[in-house]
Amino acid sequence: MLCLGLLCLGMAVTSAHAEAVSGQDQAITLSLATEPPSLDSMQATDQIGSFLLSHLMEGLVQYDAEGNLAPGIALRWQVREDGATFWLRKDARWSDGEPVTAHNFVFAWRRAVNPQTASQYAFILFPIKNAEAINRGELPLSDLGVRAVGDYRLEVQFERSCPYFDKLTAFMTYYPARQDIVERWGRAFAADADKMVFNGPFTLAKWVHGAHLRLEKNTRYWNREAIRLQVIDFPYITSDTTAQYNLYKDNRIALAALDAGTLNDAVKRGYEARLFDFGTLYFLEFNQRSERATHNLALRRAIQAVLEPSLLVYKVLGLPGIKPAYSLFPSGMRAYGITFSEQYPPPAIDYNIEKAREYLRQARRELGEIEPLTLLVGDSPRAVNEAEYYQYVLKQALGLETRLDQQTFKQRIAKMRRGEFDIAAAGWGPDFDDPITFGDLFASWNDNNRGRFENRRYDSWVAKAQSSADQETRLQAFDRLQHIISEQVVIIPTYENVGMYVQHPQLQGVRRSLFGGDPNFRYAWVEP
Repeated sequence: MLCLGLLCLGMAVTSAHAEAVSGQDQAITLSLATEPPSLDSMQATDQIGSFLLSHLMEGLVQYDAEGNLAPGIALRWQVREDGATFWLRKDARWSDGEPVTAHNFVFAWRRAVNPQTASQYAFILFPIKNAEAINRGELPLSDLGVRAVGDYRLEVQFERSCPYFDKLTAFMTYYPARQDIVERWGRAFAADADKMVFNGPFTLAKWVHGAHLRLEKNTRYWNREAIRLQVIDFPYITSDTTAQYNLYKDNRIALAALDAGTLNDAVKRGYEARLFDFGTLYFLEFNQRSERATHNLALRRAIQAVLEPSLLVYKVLGLPGIKPAYSLFPSGMRAYGITFSEQYPPPAIDYNIEKAREYLRQARRELGEIEPLTLLVGDSPRAVNEAEYYQYVLKQALGLETRLDQQTFKQRIAKMRRGEFDIAAAGWGPDFDDPITFGDLFASWNDNNRGRFENRRYDSWVAKAQSSADQETRLQAFDRLQHIISEQVVIIPTYENVGMYVQHPQLQGVRRSLFGGDPNFRYAWVEP
């Protein structure tokens, strides 16, 4: 899913007398880096939305306290070559007391692939029969290969074999939805706390846009006895890690992200600095629309040859744990019990200024004069620091001018979707536990392919990786995908992110996870 950068989650309070945690009330207070662009599970695409929705909603399956796939609304399930069956629990309720039924899933999945919904994650339902054709407007919604057999059995028919389908159903686009609520509010659905209902462990009790969100325990959640926190409050919204860290020092923060500027102070004060590998890839994405200079392969290759990821990581970022990235697939990505990059090393790049200048001369012959390139970046201090480094290298090595377009997360995503960039600094985190979560990102039909890269060979290898149950076939497909990405310079991988943070010692049971929303406080509690 789309990544903000470093997901800044910290505790903050507005009262001078309040503290970070309350053991008596089982209450914590969290700060978000930014307001969620959307809490409509069928339209959300970003890390913040995923984090919140993982506490407010629940799919057929979920992740347990240890991060393993576990029953959610479905008590049990069976995945076959041609489809899947899910048997739903009868004690699951929405926050207004209505039962959660198989019909809620049928409605939600149809709405997600409906072209009028314009869901950027519609592609994640394409393993279901007719989903892609429906999304293209070629078939009616009723032809989607999912049906409710009574209220508590869901039958799914596949377009092609999908051995990892159960993992997909834990993702937010597969969450259920109530037709009556969606239709009552129309375009305003999920835009405010009172325009939603919830089937997860918490409800959204308050949402003051740009200022405050508050989650409270859902007393109708089927597994409510396992949920110990009563309140998760978000009265503070900021991406400034220094501000969050200062609140932590004042005992008004129970979990705060660290950066290069705050790490040394945390160590000096004796705080335990924790490290978590997000499994997230950061990269520069090129706009390949025909009206953009970056549709030219020679220009992209020139830029690729001068931006060496290790220089960025070790000379500019300087944070422990962050690694240079050289492939579409993060170096720690595992599949079939192996680390993918160890068996299939990333393609070698020739970082060579003279070769880069040769590519640039070719690009100028093909394009003529190259106007200043627009580099779309975030507005956090780290994002600006990175962007200025790219700007400097491109000017010094190639004489290319770049204009920085700094935007908030929400606006940056909107501009990427509209194609208002030449190069965009972006990131992608895994949606589920399979390399295809990265592999299909640049398929021509994927709406998250912001640069509009189109390549038949790439699409065919994605299709093989999606449908084959053979281990070797899938691994070879992933290897071909990473080579095409490098050869065509679809993106320039830059680094793999890690998060360093401090956490209040009374706050226990927080699960840091690659999947299912991070951080996850479902099974957290405050020690007295």
